[in-house]
Amino acid sequence: MKNIKPIKYWAALPLVALLLVFGCSDDDLQNNIPQAGPLQLSVSANEMILEPSMYLNNFKFSWTTGTSEGTGSSISYKLEIDKAENNFSNPIEYDFGTNKFAFDLNVATLNQILLTTFGAQAGTPIALQARVTATFADGSVSPQTSVVDLLFTPYRPLTTTLFIVGDATPNGWDIANATALVPSSANPVEFVYNGTLSTGNFKFAVSQDGCWCQDFYTKDGTDANKIVYNQGGSGEDLQWTITESGMYKVTVNVLTLTIIIEAVDAPPFTQLWIVGDASPSGWNIDSPQAFTATDNPFIFTYEATLTPGNFKILAGNTGDWCGQWYRPLVDNQVLSETGVAQNSGCDADNKWLVTSETAGRYKITLDMANNVIHITPVDVYIIGDASPNGWSMGALAPMSKSGSTYTWTGNLAAGEFKFTKFNTNWCEGTEIVAASANQSITNTNFNYRDNCEGDDNKWLVTAAQAGNHTITVNLDTNTLTIN
Repeated sequence: MKNIKPIKYWAALPLVALLLVFGCSDDDLQNNIPQAGPLQLSVSANEMILEPSMYLNNFKFSWTTGTSEGTGSSISYKLEIDKAENNFSNPIEYDFGTNKFAFDLNVATLNQILLTTFGAQAGTPIALQARVTATFADGSVSPQTSVVDLLFTPYRPLTTTLFIVGDATPNGWDIANATALVPSSANPVEFVYNGTLSTGNFKFAVSQDGCWCQDFYTKDGTDANKIVYNQGGSGEDLQWTITESGMYKVTVNVLTLTIIIEAVDAPPFTQLWIVGDASPSGWNIDSPQAFTATDNPFIFTYEATLTPGNFKILAGNTGDWCGQWYRPLVDNQVLSETGVAQNSGCDADNKWLVTSETAGRYKITLDMANNVIHITPVDVYIIGDASPNGWSMGALAPMSKSGSTYTWTGNLAAGEFKFTKFNTNWCEGTEIVAASANQSITNTNFNYRDNCEGDDNKWLVTAAQAGNHTITVNLDTNTLTIN
């Protein structure tokens, strides 16, 4: 039997990202004073066809107090949901304790529960029952229950990722390296691409799975401003065509199945710099350290070790304190927030704050098209059959870190290894590779390899060299030691 608190259950599900930020939590539990009297469970509706457009709506359970039979006993409440035929033999349980008389379950969360927990099929009704049980601190009062029948029809969950692929796109038809669209922070069913498009065609994949039999969004044959969900690669493979190369903003809404393709001007700035005592630049505005341009001209990155202090991002010309800047929305902004504002002048001089607790190596990614910034800690992982991690990308244990120094001590088996600064999917970041193929561990020269471009060289551990070793990588000094 699953005894799961609402907030814990919500966090554990593979839910529709961003759509479920409004999911069930303790904040959803209403403290309204209920009607006194025999226990009676009520719901928003006994039958409901769920729709993707309901993702911000809640399904409400509420109940009356129950009767303590004159004892004045405190009453605790538990809500259970199960398939109708199970007779509550394997329910989802929500224990609320006392003084809780209502519970709001987000529709998107409810839909995911139907599909993953109860095995429902999208478009097919499933019969459930909900039961609320009141138990009494005074053991002389027997528990009381109230049951309601429910009939829900779930929908196919909307995709949480979208990738543009085609010969009009920066990575062509290489679907494994297809460019991700950015989910809109204001509308989680909307995705945006800002960047260059060449003459040619494109469509949208829901993942970077190399199989062309995956799900795609393609062009509606009757309206180029509409998209069609092309499940499993079936249906007409209609694509959009770019006739003039340039900068474009493409906005896709997977709920309304609409697309907007707009030619846009070049990015507002072609160079960015970091300035502040938290950065290696210090407060040197004349020759600060520069960000690195990416394939997307609106996106720049910067990686360095940040120390306690403040920083902001200079755009436009160096040497001008009252020039153009990217700054946080509030002063002393924490590093985890993603909002950023572009402004000029010396007013509202907000800065990011690095504390002694948050100091360390970070990668900063600034998206000028969407005014979004991601400041993420940098980890380093050893990967390869010579290491305990094996080749299990996505399940790697990081090296220990202190500032810019990363250390690992353990057993190296006979085999190969290299290092990666990402733990997601192959080709999604930077690797640290040997300078030559089958390089001995006595040779610590290395190169950086981004997005699988360049030689995939590895260190080779022989049977004689196998055993306990300590490896240290310093990203500030670009040095490696293997002892």
